Amino acid sequence: MISGAARRAVEPGSLLTVVAAGCVGLSAVSLWWALPAAAAAFFAGREPGRTGPTILVLVAVVAGGVVAVALVPSWLLMAGRFVAVVVMAAMLPWFAGRFWRQYQELVRAGWERAGRLEREQQLVAEQARSRERARIAQDMHDVLGHDLSLIALSAGALKLAPGLDEAQRAAAGEIRARAAASVERLGEVVGILREEADDEPPRPPGTGIPRLVEEAAAAGLAIGLRIDGDADGVPPPAARAAHRVVQESLTNAAKHAPHAWVSVEVTHTAEETTVRVKNGPSPARSGPEGVPGTRRGLIGLDERVRLAGGTFEHGPYAGGFEVTARIPHTPPARRPAAAPRPSAPALPPEHRHARSRARRALATAVVLPLVAWAVLGAALMGWDIRSARQSVLDPGDYARLRVGQDRDTVKRLLPERQTTQRPVVAGEPKGEGTTCEYYAMTADRFDDRSGDTYRLCFRNGRLMSKEALTP
Repeated sequence: MISGAARRAVEPGSLLTVVAAGCVGLSAVSLWWALPAAAAAFFAGREPGRTGPTILVLVAVVAGGVVAVALVPSWLLMAGRFVAVVVMAAMLPWFAGRFWRQYQELVRAGWERAGRLEREQQLVAEQARSRERARIAQDMHDVLGHDLSLIALSAGALKLAPGLDEAQRAAAGEIRARAAASVERLGEVVGILREEADDEPPRPPGTGIPRLVEEAAAAGLAIGLRIDGDADGVPPPAARAAHRVVQESLTNAAKHAPHAWVSVEVTHTAEETTVRVKNGPSPARSGPEGVPGTRRGLIGLDERVRLAGGTFEHGPYAGGFEVTARIPHTPPARRPAAAPRPSAPALPPEHRHARSRARRALATAVVLPLVAWAVLGAALMGWDIRSARQSVLDPGDYARLRVGQDRDTVKRLLPERQTTQRPVVAGEPKGEGTTCEYYAMTADRFDDRSGDTYRLCFRNGRLMSKEALTP
């Protein structure tokens, strides 16, 4: 059975990190190894997991480079290239992979949330439509039930009227029975359509808009009413829709802006009735709105007015809110229901945090490699300066050197180490037992002699030549 530690040791991310580290090391031989190093680092960053092992591998790679340069000082010439490969082919691709993974997770989470919100919004809108249709059905029950009851009453009176034969009386009785049965069936259908609502039941249409305003004013709402035109010619369906718009608007104003002024304007023309309800900002609040609502009431009003053939608009107004409904007296032909336009909800905290993490990951992917490059470059420059100071051959000591001196005598005048600078010049002596050493003339990078070297060549333990190389 494989232990948990063993399973973690063979995670794809860890393997890819080790592969990237190996390719970075081989880049000292050939820069072509930087390409597979970058690819492995990118895919390692895309894998989920902790960053601790990756940091340890990076530290190990840098430490290995330091040890290599310490053991072989001439490799200091390749240190700059090694640092560039570590930063550009290892760190930067790894952070890019990590950012890409977080970005993909954020995109997936966003699409999932968008789908969930869309489904929830559709459910809310459907519930609001169903409830409003149930209210409309109740209104139909009230009107049709009243009319059918009058028909049944008239049929009963007709049955008792003198001068009718038995067939006519039987027909009148049948009409009365069918009307009564229709009233009963209508009540059953409406009872099925109606849903249990926690709202207070709708007011009877006969109370009228002025009565609604009077009751709202009596409850403490600062409200004004203006009615233009004659309401006598308004058809009952349009009057009921207007009544419902005012009722719901006053309920919303009392709920969300209880201390604000409210204005109700009703305009009757020969073609339509326009209802406009406005409220200002609540003095008790700094914002224009009070407690946020579900907007189901507005969706229901939109459905109610649409079924009446009108248009419904709502939105902010002078720091408050405005509702406008235009209801034609002669409804046009029925048109298909329009999908509700839900307002864009504010991003939840978890979504904002995810976006913040993605932004931080992007900033880290850019800033941290640059910082590492600067730090490693500064350390490399400091090391190079220190090494250069330890490889400077004093001009006076160089002048005291004589061809033919043995190595031990010459060694007492030489610095601790050779310079890593190797000028490209021809003519280095060759032959069995011949070796050449190079020493810097100055460690000052701004000196004209920076990069110039002294070359001392030995054969069989004796100085055979000395040259000042100034390419």
